[in-house]
Order: sequence, then structure tokens, then C-alpha cells
Amino acid sequence: MIHRWSIARRLFVAHLLFMLTLTAIVGTATFVDARDHAYDEAGRRMAAVATSVADNPLVLEAADAADPTALLQPYALKVTEDADADFITIMAPDRTRWTHPRDEELGKPYIGSIDAALNGQVFTEMTAGTLGPSVRTIAPVRDSDGTVRALVAAGVTVRTVDIAVSGRLPALVAIGLALLAGGAAASWLLGRYLRQVTRGWGPEQLAQLFAYYESVLHSVREGVILIDPRGKVVMYNDQAAELLGLTPRASDGGGSPGPSDGRGRQEAPSLAELPLAPSLRELFESGRTALDEIHLTGSRVLVVNQGPAVGPGSAGGRGSAAVYGTVATIRDRTEIESLGSELETMRTLSDALRAQTHEHANRLHTIVSLMELGRGTEALAFATQDLELSQRLTDDVVGSLEEPVLGALIMGKAAEAHERGVELTLNTAGTGSGPAGVSGLAVQDLVAILGNLLDNAIDAAAEAPAPKLVELTVETSPGALEITVEDSGPGIDPQAVEDIFRHGFSTKAPGPFGRGLGLALVRQAVQRLGGTMTITSPAGALFRVTLPTSPAALTATAPAAPLTSKGQQ
Repeated sequence: MIHRWSIARRLFVAHLLFMLTLTAIVGTATFVDARDHAYDEAGRRMAAVATSVADNPLVLEAADAADPTALLQPYALKVTEDADADFITIMAPDRTRWTHPRDEELGKPYIGSIDAALNGQVFTEMTAGTLGPSVRTIAPVRDSDGTVRALVAAGVTVRTVDIAVSGRLPALVAIGLALLAGGAAASWLLGRYLRQVTRGWGPEQLAQLFAYYESVLHSVREGVILIDPRGKVVMYNDQAAELLGLTPRASDGGGSPGPSDGRGRQEAPSLAELPLAPSLRELFESGRTALDEIHLTGSRVLVVNQGPAVGPGSAGGRGSAAVYGTVATIRDRTEIESLGSELETMRTLSDALRAQTHEHANRLHTIVSLMELGRGTEALAFATQDLELSQRLTDDVVGSLEEPVLGALIMGKAAEAHERGVELTLNTAGTGSGPAGVSGLAVQDLVAILGNLLDNAIDAAAEAPAPKLVELTVETSPGALEITVEDSGPGIDPQAVEDIFRHGFSTKAPGPFGRGLGLALVRQAVQRLGGTMTITSPAGALFRVTLPTSPAALTATAPAAPLTSKGQQ
């Protein structure tokens, strides 16, 4: 049953038991100390009474009288009443009582120690006599020669002292109850706070929850990163470390990276200390809510969701819930974007085939119509000229590029450009023999770079006044491949050169699937290949991409070659 108790209830019960025990111990110790103090005080008071009586000349005179009791009994009873004592016994050195509160005890031996008094000392003791246990002081009565002629015993019974101490019990009980009530109130307040913080869970439940939490962090396929309100990274899991290029977290159960604080714990690093992409750093620092936002890193396309880390609300819903920071989840979309690029390439080739089919159908209709009109010579000349143009384009592309996928891509873009009224020309040059080499470069990255640059150039030229031109130049040199795409469009504002590489930025109207990802993927692919890219605007827009192709050049520029861009008018 105790295992089902919350931490707050356990703390309250434990603290209440502690306060009860503490109150009992402190109360008992205080009572015993007060009683001992009362005994000491009674002893000092009785010592003063006994020495005062012993110093009275009447006692010394009575000691020489024939009947000391007749002289001393009235005096002793009077002093006993005035001094608030229980008894004053004046006796002979042989213990014979001359005075006593009870007449029947007169003449009988005194019960108690008198050896120290016979030696001239005043001493106090607690012993049992005819009146019961008592605190008494024995003082000697000496003559001028120093001879002890009599003894004076003054005392109070223990019962009298205990009654006096009992008078202080209500105050002690009140103090104990106040201490107990204060401790119980403090325990209740602390328990209420813990109940809110722990949501009423017990330590076994929290341990089980922590085990689940650890399992989730290790097994989830999404990256998870927790950031506190001060911009400190509280923790991130292994998947987040892989996606963001961070140091894998320590397996200490918390996953909080960073240097040690000197006490065996790790300090949480700030966002500024982590090698994050600028867009991701801005998102994490802002703490704003994000839903499926796309962010580009050096080699990945990431989908990020972010929301506040909200704690439990106050009891009864009278206060707002505490916000402990933000939680961001990260998914890798690189492979999906790669598949999307390949799909776009297939769509481009499909559109090119459709355009070519449409053009060939028109040309066949023209040839058939000329033959039906009896103009065979004109039909033959038209067919021959059309065949030469198509063959020339095919020979230029196939003879210039050794990669068939790129050749098909360019032929498809040429057909698409022609359909939109744009003339696409291809120029090749190189210092080596044979076609332009692309060995050592990933074809998918080349398709992404060339396809997006041609798409943007064709769009820009199609929206500009005639002549609508796009020029593609592929040049090779030992260890490098240079691709230049120039269009006759309106050009690029020098102030927007850096912005066009940012995801989400576009100078074109939004499409059905959004804009602003193409050039960002181009820049990412160029970085991945260790190349450089520059942007100028001599008339329209001119993009120049230089990629290393030889193993030596790839080694020299990998893993992250510098990427520069500039704008000119």
C-alpha cells in the first residue's frame, strides 16, 4: 500500500513522525532540565535558610539550655512558615532532634547524613526522611572556639518541587504543540508543492517513467532536443546529434552534453556553442512554435517541429502552467528530397518526350499535307532539314557529355525551353581529350544542380521580352568541371544574392508545392561536392559552378569546400 503513496504523502508522513519524535524528545529533555533546575534552586534556597538559622545566637544559647526544644520549636515553626520550607530540624551533634514539624518526631534521631556538617561544612543532599524524599541542606552551629554545638537541617519535599515544576508544564506543552503545528504546516506546504511538481506520482512510478523516457530517447527515430528558457541545451538524443552534427550525448541517463561543473555533473551548453545552421539556431533561440518547417544544413534537409515544454498547472486551475523551455523534434528528409529530385528529372524527361511527340506529330502532318498537295520536293527538303537539326542537337549533347542521364536531362530541358519559346544553346570546351568528364561526381547531385539552374533560367527567360535565350556552357580542365548557366531574364538584385540561397526565398509566385527550395538544394549539393558557386548579373543572371573531379581535388576540397556568391550589375 505504501508503494502507491506519492512522494508528497510519504514526505508529509515522515516529516510528521519526525516532528512528533522531536517534540517528545525536546519536551522530555526540557522537563527534566526544568526539574533539575528546580532541585538546584531549592537546594540554594534551603542553604540560605539553614545558614541563616545556624547564625542566629538563639540556637547557640538553646544548645546550652536544659530544654532546647522549648526555646527552638516555636522559632523553627515560624521560620519554616516564613521561608516556605517543608521542615527545619535543629538537632544535637548526636542526631537528637530538638525541632520538627511533627511533635511525635521530637527527641528521635535525625535520618540523613551529618558527617560533613560535623566537620564544619555546609552541604546539600536529596534523601528520604520522615516526610518522604526531600532536598535538604545541613549547616553546623559553631561556638566561638569553632566547636560544632548543633546542626540545622532545612528542606523541601520532592513532591513540593514537582508541583512547582508541574506549573510550567502548560507552557512546555504549548511550545511543543506550536512546534508540532509549525512542522506539520511546513510539511503540508512542501507536500503540496511536491504533489504539483511530481503530479502525485510515487518514486517507483517516477523510476518507471524515467526508464520509459530513456528507452524512448534511444529508440525513437526522430531527433529530440530540449532547450531551457535561457537558451541552454538541456539534452538531445543520439538521433539529434547525428542529424545536427553534434557530439553524441553521454549515456548518463540525462543526455545533457557539455563540460563538467566540477561536481561530476555536466553543464548544459548554450545554443551559441553548438555548430548549428543559422536558420536552426534562429528557430531554437526564438522559441516560437513551428510545424513541419524545412531547414537545410550542410548535407541534409531537415523537417523541424517545435513547441513549448509546459509543466503541470496549479491546483484547481487557478494559475497558468509553468513553461520550462521548448522541445524540438527533427526528421531527416534528405532521402525524400533526393527521390523528389529524381522524380522531377523523370517528369522533365516525360515532358520532353511529350513535347517532342507533339512537335513530331506537327512535322509529320506538314510532310503528309505537302505530299498530298503534290509537293514532294518541298516535303523532302522539310524532312531533311528537320532531321539535320534534331541530329545536330543530339550529336552535340551526346558528344559533349559522357553521362547519358545528363545528356537526357539537357535534351529534355531543350525541348521544354523550345515549347515555351526559349532557345537553349549548349557550349562545351575542355583542355583534355574526349567528352566532358564527370567521373568522381555523384550523378544525383549533378542532376540537382543542372536541373534547378536550367529551370530557373528558362523561367526567367520565358518571362522576359524577346530574344529569350538560355546558354549552358560545360567546360572541363584537369581536375575540375565548370558549369555556366546564363539567361536573358531581368537579372538578380545584388542585395538579394545571399537571400536566394535561403530556403523559402523566391522571386517567383508560389506554386502548388511552395517555392524557395531549388537554389537552396543547389547550394547544398555544391557544398557536398566540395565546389564553389558565383552569381553575377552582366545582363540577365549568370550562375557559375566549379566542381572538382580528380581525386586530388576532391581530397583537397572535401569535406566542406568554400562556397562564395556575388552580384554585379
